[in-house]
Formats: sequence, structure tokens, C-alpha cells
Amino acid sequence: MAKAHANSWEVTDEFWARVEPLVPKPQRDPNKVYKRSAGAGRPPKSARLVFEAIVYVLRTGCQWKALPAERFGSASAVHQKFMDWSKAGFFEEVWKAGLAEYDELEGISWRWQSIDGAMFKAPLAQETVGPNPTDRGKKWEQAAPAGGRAWRPVVAGGHRRQRARCDADRDSA
Repeated sequence: MAKAHANSWEVTDEFWARVEPLVPKPQRDPNKVYKRSAGAGRPPKSARLVFEAIVYVLRTGCQWKALPAERFGSASAVHQKFMDWSKAGFFEEVWKAGLAEYDELEGISWRWQSIDGAMFKAPLAQETVGPNPTDRGKKWEQAAPAGGRAWRPVVAGGHRRQRARCDADRDSA
């Protein structure tokens, strides 16, 4: 029985057919000396499962370590593949392909585009919001408590054992 509704992070067969040709193929560095032969070790996760895990993180907003291990496997392995694919330009290619397809279907008005954003702190933010509530100061910077004396720990200077011996010698003399 087929599901009536797919989760937003599940990659459909139709979508995967468009994305799969863009996935970078793993390449071994010919100049590097490998201790193991190709294919040794744990078999890699399928590219589709890794892509679905990446879409899961993007759609849910969860942290990488919060990926459901029973469904996607090691979160660190998925993140490493994400970093490799990012470096290879995979996501930019997916974005370009998506734009081109949308332009064919609906048409993008390339003459009128707008963008807005800010990538720096507001210059007057400190004046309007006040001090950070977690920066309350240190104990020695605070005023003495009302009706009591200031807290001052008594700490003996120097080596305590030597001082105790000196005191004992003085008392015995």
C-alpha cells in the first residue's frame, strides 16, 4: 500500500532521477599512497541516502548530530559527504538546474530582481538594548551586601606547610 503523503525530506524517484547525474563521483588521488585497496572497509552509504539525509537536515533545521542514525547512519559520515559535495560544487549545480527548469516552466523575470540582507552588527545595537544580562560582573566588582561585611576570603600566602612548621617551632621555643 503506497503512502498518501511523502515527508518533506523524502526524495522521490522523479526528483532523484534529475539530481543523480549531478552527484560527484568519488575519485582517488593518484599521487597518494593508500594502505588499503579500493573498496576495503565499510561499504559507503548510497548517494541517494546521503542526499536524503542532507535534505532532512535542511528541511527540519536539526543539527548534524541529531540525524536519526537508524535511518541515515553515521551523522559525521553524512556531514563529511556534504562537505565533499559542497567543495565539488554539487549544490550550486543543483541550484542552477532548478533555476533553469523553473525558468522553462514558469519563466523568471530576469530584468527585475531584488535582494536584501545585512551581514554586520547594527552599529547602535548596544545603546538600544542595554548590557548583556549574563555580564553581571565579578564578585570583587560588586558592592558589599546590605547590612553585612564584604566577602573577602582569608588565604595564607606562601607555603602553608612551611608556615605551620614555623608556627610550631615558634610555639615550642
